[in-house]
Amino acid sequence: MVKSPPIVMTFSATDPSGGAGLQADVGTLSSLGCHPASIVTGFTVQDTIGVDSLVPVDSEVVNDQARSILEDMEVSIFKLGLLGSKENIGIIAEIISDYPDIPLIIDPVLSSGRGDKFTDIEIRNMILELLLPGALLITPNTLEARQLLNQEDEYSDSSLEICANYFKEIGCQNVLITGTHENTKNVVNTLYSSSNQIIPYHWDRLPGNFHGSGCTLTSAISAYYALGLTIEDAIEEAQYFTWQALKNGFKPGMGQLIPNRFFRPSDIKDDGKFTHH
Repeated sequence: MVKSPPIVMTFSATDPSGGAGLQADVGTLSSLGCHPASIVTGFTVQDTIGVDSLVPVDSEVVNDQARSILEDMEVSIFKLGLLGSKENIGIIAEIISDYPDIPLIIDPVLSSGRGDKFTDIEIRNMILELLLPGALLITPNTLEARQLLNQEDEYSDSSLEICANYFKEIGCQNVLITGTHENTKNVVNTLYSSSNQIIPYHWDRLPGNFHGSGCTLTSAISAYYALGLTIEDAIEEAQYFTWQALKNGFKPGMGQLIPNRFFRPSDIKDDGKFTHH
């Protein structure tokens, strides 16, 4: 009998375009050698251009999906994405609290790549109070980091450090703030680590707009960590994987590009564009 690969339980809403959400999680985790246990939190109507609607799954159904798997399989990591409703946030917080030994990685999805909003103030507050304090890692982009804390100064580097420090004060061990939305030549992702280091990662900014890059990155971190890497090494490797998936991305529709999560590493000619200091 073949040994089971590490199992990552991902909570997110579906994306029928296959670009983001649950489909992005499943594709990324599978590509990297993990087994995805995928809990549906909602259904979206969307394409590569944007999101038209989100229909949350009933929280009792979310609870039953997750607990049936947790009683049957040995889950290595919880990965949270778009959770659909405040009722779902509450029930997922209960599930996580019942399994304190399973590490928690959160992509706090507040809106789509186009800017379609999925949350209100109440949902943001519930994420801050019920989910973030137990996280091994959270991966907000700069917009999400500021929105979570309602920071008015949207383009201030200092505001990002204030956000990261607050997230750590309430209990997040590590905070990776991604910089794709910033008006910078290169994309700069910044890790505020549990050892109080601030580590910037600089990446060449790729042309085009991408659908599902954040889901891909957070799922890749979850996969590498489940496979035994340290959280710092998982973050490095996952950024490289995501950058290559974006570089090899494709445009199946009229909107954004979709990351190619099944690119073959043997096809890569360069050594990546990754530097950090």
